[in-house]
Amino acid sequence: MSRKSERLVNLTIALLATKRYLTKSEIFRTLEGYEGSSESKERMFERDKDDLRTLGIEIEVGSFDPLFEDEPGYRIKPESYQLQITDLSQVDIALLSIAASAWKGAALDSSALSALVKLQSIGVDSDLDALPALQPRVPNSGAALDVLVEAITQKLELGFEYLGSNLEVTTRRIYPYAIASANASWYVVGLDLEKKSIRTFKTLRILGDINSKKPSKPYEVPAGFDLSQHLVPERTTQKAIFYARTGKANALRASSQIVSSDGDWDCLTCSVTDEEFFIQSILWHGADVVLIEPLNLRDTIITSLNKSIALHG
Repeated sequence: MSRKSERLVNLTIALLATKRYLTKSEIFRTLEGYEGSSESKERMFERDKDDLRTLGIEIEVGSFDPLFEDEPGYRIKPESYQLQITDLSQVDIALLSIAASAWKGAALDSSALSALVKLQSIGVDSDLDALPALQPRVPNSGAALDVLVEAITQKLELGFEYLGSNLEVTTRRIYPYAIASANASWYVVGLDLEKKSIRTFKTLRILGDINSKKPSKPYEVPAGFDLSQHLVPERTTQKAIFYARTGKANALRASSQIVSSDGDWDCLTCSVTDEEFFIQSILWHGADVVLIEPLNLRDTIITSLNKSIALHG
């Protein structure tokens, strides 16, 4: 990600998460990327606002107290942060889905989180639950997605070392047809040139670098190729029960149902198909969420917390 892109992402996060208007001086002090003289910072900020508006992100301008001529501030209302897809084709939506899956949560990197921490340190209250379209993880793709995407679009031949389910390492050569994310993992599907059949490869099991080259003769994706037929089946669903502080853990609440409430804590239940993502979501919300069931996931969370305490005190 370029420095400008990173700055735009961090600006969007700061303006989404803030509970009040942020002034330019606060933005310049807390977000990385605004450097140089006051004039250059002003120019960068004005260009950034224009870029965000061009992307359809509405920036609201206001002040702390409308009765006084305070320095104007800026924020983005979560309800205005949405993509209008009425004019997009199915192909456009598919490409956007791949991009969103690939970069899911990438905005919440160390610099973005650092900006929110800095805002809190100067008295600006921020709420990560207010971020509507961001999630606290990036699915681990293992192999470089850009290499796979390039090979698919240019119809290149790929070669790589692959760790099979039996822990045997073999050399594979394929014509890649498609990549997809399923069950928190990435897969590349293509024609295995040795086995003469379509195979699915989990990218985390690809070892080392991927070699790409033009094939000896051009190839095409077979007519009627259905990617869904070659992805791994859904995982077993488990029922989870957890407590969440009232008004907190909105990301978890979106897919859960409230069972009971005592005013301070709500008891909720949900279905879990992606254990890894669910565990990360519980840990993300820290002391605002307590998992009760299933016990195996509860034990995993306790182990993770104990390791974190041992490492960081």
